[in-house]
Amino acid sequence: MSGYREVFKRKEVKYLVNEEQYAGLREFFETMARPDEYGLSRINNIYYDTPDHLLVRRSLEKPLYKEKLRLRTYGETDSGTNAFIEIKKKYDGVVYKRRIPGRYEDLYGYMMNTGPDLPDTQIADEIRAFMNLYKNLVPAMSICYDRIALAGTEDKDFRVTFDSNIEWNAKCSDLRNVMPGEKLLKPGQYLMEIKVMGAVEPALARELSRLKVFPASFSKYGNGYRMMMDELKAAAPSMARVIMIGSRMKGAANYA
Repeated sequence: MSGYREVFKRKEVKYLVNEEQYAGLREFFETMARPDEYGLSRINNIYYDTPDHLLVRRSLEKPLYKEKLRLRTYGETDSGTNAFIEIKKKYDGVVYKRRIPGRYEDLYGYMMNTGPDLPDTQIADEIRAFMNLYKNLVPAMSICYDRIALAGTEDKDFRVTFDSNIEWNAKCSDLRNVMPGEKLLKPGQYLMEIKVMGAVEPALARELSRLKVFPASFSKYGNGYRMMMDELKAAAPSMARVIMIGSRMKGAANYA
């Protein structure tokens, strides 16, 4: 697993593209990037949040600073699968990601307060601090998707990913038992993320303009949460109002 980095700092710009735009972009990227060593992979995440979903609600308010915590695996997951606990922070448009690897069973157990402690490292200390700051974190939602990742051939910091078949499930709390979820994208649609250290190259900017591909605000966990709340409102409007009012009150208390 030596290809995995534990610390990232970069700009990440998201775009929603259709099949035609995807084909044009894949052809263009052949001149500057190639699939990474993992090719097409299935990425599985459990997002952790407070019982009243404070983290995702704050994120949807589009603050200058936001953060999230998740447990991630690649491909089919069992107890021995290599996994990562990740803290992802975004400040003023720049993304900082810190993560620590380990056996899935151990990391999942740590997140559920039933497993061994994390090793004595700076990143582990940051994860502990996060969990101490946000008390009673629980598995809030699984987000799973297929990803094709391309890495720059000359610019080693350049990376672009295409995500499809994105599914969310608010009932899945263990990646060893992933259940089918609800789709976040329309058929034939991809979520593209361009990840760079600085500005996008002029040639790429021109190609995006030619294909009429424009930046889009899209959060997988945020959109899954919105869909979950919409379904709750449709099924039990009065209950949804009680939950939303209670969440706002708790959120205000946490801000104070």
